[in-house]
Amino acid sequence: MPYYPYRCLDCRKRFEVFLSYSEYGSVAVVCPHCKSQNVQRKIQRVRIARSEESRLESMADMDDFDGLEEDPRALGKMMRKMSREMGEEMGSEFDEVIDRLEAGQSPEDIEASMPDLGGPPGGDADLDDF
Repeated sequence: MPYYPYRCLDCRKRFEVFLSYSEYGSVAVVCPHCKSQNVQRKIQRVRIARSEESRLESMADMDDFDGLEEDPRALGKMMRKMSREMGEEMGSEFDEVIDRLEAGQSPEDIEASMPDLGGPPGGDADLDDF
């Protein structure tokens, strides 16, 4: 019985719903954050087997890293590309950070609004930990 990833179209938060195969498509999915039924199922990534050398070459072809500190959109774009190249599912917090960076929000603002960002419980974490 799988977990299905969704995104709320009202509050824009991501969440997962555990549904049995018989429940899928017949049970209304509700956002746990705002209780909206205006949700959309996200399609999960498809993984393609590539050699480590091929992945590193793709990352080496990325544009300059200069200026990323001043441009949250460029930082988000670079982080999304690196995530794709590595083929690792980083989780909903990471996806939310990237979405917010690509929308132009500063890393400092994101960090302030997400105090438990990716760190151990009670630990100090910041965007540099990603």
